[in-house]
Amino acid sequence: MQELNLEEILARTKDLKEKKVWYVAIIWRPNVWKSTFINSLIWEKVSIISNIPQTTRKRVLAIFNDFDSQIIFFDTPWIHKNEKEFNQKINHEAIKSMREADLVLYFVDSSRPYWDEEKQIEEILEFINIPILKIFTKIDLPKKIEIPNWEDIIKISSIQKSWFEELLQKIKTYLKISHPYYPEDYYTDQDIYFRISEIIREKVFLHTIEEIPHSIYVEIEEILDEENLLKIQAYIYTETDSQRYIIIWKNWDLITKIWMQARIELESIFWKKVFLSLRVKTMEKWRKNDKIIKNILK
Repeated sequence: MQELNLEEILARTKDLKEKKVWYVAIIWRPNVWKSTFINSLIWEKVSIISNIPQTTRKRVLAIFNDFDSQIIFFDTPWIHKNEKEFNQKINHEAIKSMREADLVLYFVDSSRPYWDEEKQIEEILEFINIPILKIFTKIDLPKKIEIPNWEDIIKISSIQKSWFEELLQKIKTYLKISHPYYPEDYYTDQDIYFRISEIIREKVFLHTIEEIPHSIYVEIEEILDEENLLKIQAYIYTETDSQRYIIIWKNWDLITKIWMQARIELESIFWKKVFLSLRVKTMEKWRKNDKIIKNILK
């Protein structure tokens, strides 16, 4: 996957027929299966998936195309209460996405009671001067909140891919007619470095559960893209030596599982063999390093 080039994008869109086009931001409480919705909708994996809340760290574009529309979804970070500087910057990234969007989808988890995050989101939405659609998710699970019995209420199941068409039709009623912003074969704005780092980070989340996930970040040092082979040098950074110990030594085959599953998935994405060199290093207090945070959120 190549990095996006603005001139190339403009050249490839100027002759496309006009469609219904708009930017749509999603605001959400952690673990509402928002990433599952995005991936299912566009039939490509652009957002990593984990049962651990607060997985998404930066805004990612997911581009949906059909015969009459192009909907550019902002897959935003989570909204949550936390006094740590790193987490506050994540919240700021989500709010910034809403301000740059034309429409907001507010995802509400129907399988969990309302909590502080919902109140915080509703307070934020009071200052958003664009249309807002409230979407009730996980309707395939037992409900823990009362869903209004209104005719135009929007409910979805991301796992079953249910009521997606109804949601899309509702979104389209807000869209304006314009030339598409992206070529019709584009489905994300992620560059290859970010996409690979996210796949590796997802595998760390999968195998470390609550021990270290939010204390790591992944950096791709080098990529060599050859005709039939993708060579990748990547580093997993932890905040403490004990966290590094967990990944490398606590379960002897843990780093091997992370490496193997990441490599297999990358091969399925890029349709070529992948040579993945994966190392684990300690970098204390990286979440207070402005340069690293800027790189994560850029």
